[in-house]
Amino acid sequence: METAELLRKYNIAAPRYTSYPTVPYWDNQHFDETQWKSRLLTAYTEHKDEGISLYIHLPFCESLCTYCGCNTRITKNHGVELPYIDALLKEWEMYVGLLGGRPKIKEIHLGGGTPTFFSAANLKQLLQSIAGAAQFEPTAACSFEGHPDNTTAEHLQTLYDLGFKRVSFGIQDFDPKVQFMINRYQTPAQVKHITELARNIGYQSINYDLIYGLPGQHMEGLTETIAEVIRLKPDRIAFYSYAHVPWIKAGQRHFTEADIPQGDEKFALYQKGREMLMEAGYEEIGMDHFALATDSLYVAYQQNKLHRNFMGYTDQHTQILLGLGVSSISDCGTAFAQNAKTVEEYKQHIQEGNLSVQKGHLLDTEDLRIRQHILNLMCQNSTCFDTEVPAEVMQRLQPMIADRLVVVRNKEVKILPVGRSFLRNTCMAFDDRLWQKQPQTKLFSAAI
Repeated sequence: METAELLRKYNIAAPRYTSYPTVPYWDNQHFDETQWKSRLLTAYTEHKDEGISLYIHLPFCESLCTYCGCNTRITKNHGVELPYIDALLKEWEMYVGLLGGRPKIKEIHLGGGTPTFFSAANLKQLLQSIAGAAQFEPTAACSFEGHPDNTTAEHLQTLYDLGFKRVSFGIQDFDPKVQFMINRYQTPAQVKHITELARNIGYQSINYDLIYGLPGQHMEGLTETIAEVIRLKPDRIAFYSYAHVPWIKAGQRHFTEADIPQGDEKFALYQKGREMLMEAGYEEIGMDHFALATDSLYVAYQQNKLHRNFMGYTDQHTQILLGLGVSSISDCGTAFAQNAKTVEEYKQHIQEGNLSVQKGHLLDTEDLRIRQHILNLMCQNSTCFDTEVPAEVMQRLQPMIADRLVVVRNKEVKILPVGRSFLRNTCMAFDDRLWQKQPQTKLFSAAI
């Protein structure tokens, strides 16, 4: 089947599978904070020596990027920084108390919003308080997201001195027309400057986020953007599909679907970008990610140690991920928990001495089994069953087998090279909860 036909056939709404079950299918009715604490403590008792991953959501931005699907709060008032940090630290101390001591932090990531909205001094106060008397361990993987327009030398040096060795810059597109449409501005010169600054300080891995399918985007502009990125040679690149979900994010109503590349046009943008990156020496990692062979993400992929969680792909594996801050999601292996989605609700819960957990899911045995298969597919492009592949999964995979996207041999399901562009579709074949209750409203973005 021709590529264009495959696109039309498989470009359907599909989850991104940072978790299984996906958030819309969580069974919140049978979940409460007490059960979350119990399962977290059980998991920590068993995996204490492994250490934890820590995600801190810093939601503030000075302006709205209209393409953005993240939980953000737009303000130019930097007086919000210290009260929010105070709430984060109180939440952290609640978890420290629950776990019976300060856990070893194996991985930490600052996401947003715009983490570099916060001053370097305030970030230092936050991180030193979380680390306690000691700095983060030398082996900890510490990373943060920075806006090229407001990340300063002081941000980079302060965080580096605290143990941060990886930074991710949101580029999206260098085309001025696209930047105007999405209200996100940075020039190649700015990005080059901040990249060289980070490298000179000693950062070991620099990531660029790029998006295809943005409003106003066209082949010539994207090609120029990718060429400029290749010249700057970041260690990693996340090349995402724009997720048009205006029913969730009102900012995306600033443009219409007529402004957005669709169908064959959008897929051509993806194909061109992927082709350019791979020709430049980048290796494809899982879904949407590319890395140089020298980067730890590629090394983890080669060694079958790649992991995926609510922070995305990582070269670290921990049973426990704690999420601090508004809307953050935590995962203890057998349960998920998500914080309140507004800053006011989040801070109120914390000030009252409670965790801000508002929804979650307790994974049963079947959830755990399916979760592992989807994780295997996402990270290794294959998965094996102990016995034969279940009949219902085989039935759902038949179209992809016929189209030579997937092959099934004995007990193994393997995604073929062409099928990597349709990874989300393959995972859907394993998603029992989705098949048991087909969505009646729009829940997910398109697969391509």
